Amino acid sequence: MNNTYSFLILLSLFILGCSPNVFEEQKVTKKIDSLDLNIFSKSGDKKYSITSPSSIYDAINNKFQFKKTTINIFHLGETKYIINSDESTLSDNNKLIELRGNVKLKTLNQDDDYLYADNFIWNLDDTNYLLTGNVRYENKNVILTSGKAKMGPDNIIEFFNPVKYIIKDNNNENKYETNSENAYYDINKESLSFKARDKRVRSKIYF
Repeated sequence: MNNTYSFLILLSLFILGCSPNVFEEQKVTKKIDSLDLNIFSKSGDKKYSITSPSSIYDAINNKFQFKKTTINIFHLGETKYIINSDESTLSDNNKLIELRGNVKLKTLNQDDDYLYADNFIWNLDDTNYLLTGNVRYENKNVILTSGKAKMGPDNIIEFFNPVKYIIKDNNNENKYETNSENAYYDINKESLSFKARDKRVRSKIYF
């Protein structure tokens, strides 16, 4: 009987000891359904918006976790890019966005231009977007693939070594393909250039 009472006392102490932690965890994390979040610059311009059907906010780390994310990036009041992914996080006082899984970026200034990757990182203190893992850019003219790429605000995508590219013909079929150490695609000018390790341009193709 004494053993039974001792067990019950220990069990009660265990439950009482754990309860505050459970309540505390519920206070610092909050689940949000159908989130529509808009982030503005100090001057009042909309920088980007995030929509997600399911998200969690961590109050201690000031961090959002999103599922099935759609992000709109704005420039001069208009949508410049639309990005979709399986999941994403927003941290560092809303200045660091990381997307993971089936990342798909659509440019709105060109038709049928898509950029795919496993991961997408954007630090708002930096004007460049970093993409890693199975990076692929495709439009009506060309397909470029690489393990890593960087896109700047000037719409120039830098593909890191090694790069594979395919140029399409008028029937949207593959014309030829080759490998390059470094490749740069200018979305606005629809031009593809290649650079050697000494940064000299070896060739440039216009479409």
